[in-house]
Amino acid sequence: MNRYPWWKYLILAIAVVAGLLYTLPNFFGEAPAVQVSSGKATLKVDAGLVPRVEQALQAAGLKPDFVQLEGNSVRARFGDTDTQLKARDAIVRALNPDPADPSYIVALNLVSRSPQWLTGLGAQPMYLGLDLRGGVHFLMQVDMAAALTKKTESLAGDVRTLLRDKSIRHAGIQRSGDSIEVRLRDREAQAKAREALTLAQADMLWTEAGDAAEPRLIGRIKPEAVRNVQQQALTQNINTLHNRINELGVAEPVIQQQGADRVVVQLPGVQDVAKAKDIIGRTATLEVRMVDDGPEAQAALGGGAPVPFGTERFLERGGVPIIVKRQVVLTGENLTDAQAGFDDNQQPAVHLTLDARGARIFRDVTRENINKRMAILLFEKGRGEVVTAPVIRSEIGGGRVQISGSMTPVEAADTALLLRAGSLAAPMEIIEERLIGPSLGAENIAKGFDSVLYGFIAIAVFMCAYYMLFGVFSTLALGVNLLLLVAILSMMQATLTLPGIAAIALVLGMAIDANVLINERVREELRAGASPQMAIHKGYEAAWGTILDSNVTTLIAGVALLAFGSGPVRGFAVVHCLGILTSMFSAVLFSRGLVNLWYGRKKKLQGVSIGQVWKPAAQPGSADAAPAVTSPKA
Repeated sequence: MNRYPWWKYLILAIAVVAGLLYTLPNFFGEAPAVQVSSGKATLKVDAGLVPRVEQALQAAGLKPDFVQLEGNSVRARFGDTDTQLKARDAIVRALNPDPADPSYIVALNLVSRSPQWLTGLGAQPMYLGLDLRGGVHFLMQVDMAAALTKKTESLAGDVRTLLRDKSIRHAGIQRSGDSIEVRLRDREAQAKAREALTLAQADMLWTEAGDAAEPRLIGRIKPEAVRNVQQQALTQNINTLHNRINELGVAEPVIQQQGADRVVVQLPGVQDVAKAKDIIGRTATLEVRMVDDGPEAQAALGGGAPVPFGTERFLERGGVPIIVKRQVVLTGENLTDAQAGFDDNQQPAVHLTLDARGARIFRDVTRENINKRMAILLFEKGRGEVVTAPVIRSEIGGGRVQISGSMTPVEAADTALLLRAGSLAAPMEIIEERLIGPSLGAENIAKGFDSVLYGFIAIAVFMCAYYMLFGVFSTLALGVNLLLLVAILSMMQATLTLPGIAAIALVLGMAIDANVLINERVREELRAGASPQMAIHKGYEAAWGTILDSNVTTLIAGVALLAFGSGPVRGFAVVHCLGILTSMFSAVLFSRGLVNLWYGRKKKLQGVSIGQVWKPAAQPGSADAAPAVTSPKA
């Protein structure tokens, strides 16, 4: 009746062992480290950088715990912060000979002290949030006025193109603030222009102005379109920051909207504010320009003459110089997607997708410049570099552009990544910065750990005193619940914050509630006169329905927090929901496994150790009247 088959015990044993293995990395703490990331969008960090970092450290007489490639960065771990600072200086001198134009970003960071054999098993510690690990916090303000200005300038260009296509003559188009003014020659042209612009530009509201001698049209962006422009600018900025920061390998960055025009950026583990600002500022701007291959440009490339008027000198990949015209054909705003692939000859290529305006401009430019070169440039911190400069073979329409040439599949994928990174839709400035040191994070961890520990001890003392041996079983099940919860969070590589620790403490109280229900149902069966074995069986069976109902209703509330909450609320909800699932496993399956293992082998069980079992008092004078008794101990 109260016996588990061997395979159930095997499942429980595997769950406990797996929980121990995946929980263990969280107890080793973190060590100071130096992180080396790419300082330029066109420079990729790979395994070849590891020996260069090792040589720089060896030349400085420094011995790291290890140097290895992790994601898109190389990390070197050290035993103390003094060695960490010396290592950073040594690596900077070796990798960035020109401080004014650094090729790599060398930042201070924190990494796990877990031994390599645990890492080899895929056991990693949980990510810690900013409040536990320390790091940098930025609050950034998006310049919405600049976003509207840029949108208005784009619409002014569309107006000029539309009137030209419709053969409507005008006396000039100019932007004034957030409005566009179109001067017409007569009332007839004014009416035609207004009709054409109203049909073509749904986001603009056009009104007539001026007199018969100087008729004008004034266009302003509609209020709902203004809100869309601002939201799109904010979304694009957040996506761009995600692309750049994720590429640098910062573990679990937090980049989220706050209010209508602000963005919160949190970089846990990064202790160098200057480098963090450098990371935030590394947003690239994409531009498409025509290459100047004329005689004067060729002479300038040879070094015998200055660059022609209206051109600039840049470097292609590999350091080859190239002369590019200053006039910008397209910008990153017109690029909607960039994917690596293959051309018709099965050679690696990059496929670009342009928006409607970009497709129209690109079609006209390629039609007029066949057999000429077009350069795609990427600007970072005011420095431009030519990503590729293909030759235009034919007119390209439809908004689909293909870049092919002498590139490998890896280079094609890297180029697509760089082009997708795009540019900021509007300028941003840091209006608040905060550095949270690791000492404060360690204090928060200690307080959170103490709260969970003392709560666990208090619950264990009460359960063991009130339910005796069954209380011991409940306490062991509660420990397994905590073990499995931490292990699952570690396997998910979830980010633990102070609200998450609060959720763990709350889960302990909720989890023990299931064991209280089970123990009380067993007591009820004993009071009703059932045999000990039957009382255990009926107690667990009867309590299961109540436990399931209560946990499902609580889980619904947790899922609602997870769906509609944000930031710390979502962190709390994740731990809360996972804790409910692990508590159902440990409180029902694991605790019963312990009870079955202890009592199930006894065929003639006389009693169980579950504390005082009070029988209901009989009516005076009845035959059943008897003093309260205690259940015999096993």
